[in-house]
Amino acid sequence: MSDLLDLTNVSKTYGYNQYAVDGVTISLPKGRIIGLLGPNGSGKTTLIKMINGLLRPSSGEIKFLGEPIGPQSKAHISYLPDRTYLAPGDTITTVLDYFEDFYEDFSRERAISMLSDLRIDPSAKFKTLSKGTKEKVQLILVMSRQADLYVLDEPIAGVDPAARDYILRTILNNYSHNASILISTHLIGDIEQILDEVIFMRQGKMVLYSTAAAIREQQGKSVDAYFREVFAC
Repeated sequence: MSDLLDLTNVSKTYGYNQYAVDGVTISLPKGRIIGLLGPNGSGKTTLIKMINGLLRPSSGEIKFLGEPIGPQSKAHISYLPDRTYLAPGDTITTVLDYFEDFYEDFSRERAISMLSDLRIDPSAKFKTLSKGTKEKVQLILVMSRQADLYVLDEPIAGVDPAARDYILRTILNNYSHNASILISTHLIGDIEQILDEVIFMRQGKMVLYSTAAAIREQQGKSVDAYFREVFAC
């Protein structure tokens, strides 16, 4: 199985010797759903922003399909940030137009179908939507692309528990199995059942990279329970 994303000794510093990410080396394969897990301040969002080309590493190298992160990789990575980025005055239809123009791999038909499933009106303006509904729309936009890598930063944090199962089904049903999904979340128990592999981060360092199955077999407990043990205060 060939690697999709390679990080080699990647660090990001702010100020003098303040590491947000510290020497991360990892290769992520195709066809996996990978949980990026760690407490607040562990460097998850900084790492995600570097993978998406929004921040440059202070040192080290990131390659996507063997090439440095840049405009070409952005065309194949679908990114859901942890904050709303859509203009309040825009309608959902307007943003569908933007995505259709900007991304060759965007499926408007798929997006409309998912909006219909959630009974979200495409003519609605974002300023009229609840925080949870905005996050659902953003996830729909991201998962309506036929990308090679989906990077989701806290995709279920702002939605009610009743909608989480639908969102997880959306994630599972709308990506190619030759692609991979990297999910950052603190709601481990809610997504554990879909994870193939997990990365634990603490204070900018990667402290574990394992399959979810190996954790259950070797530790005799769930990923959520083992995470709580590793990061116990």
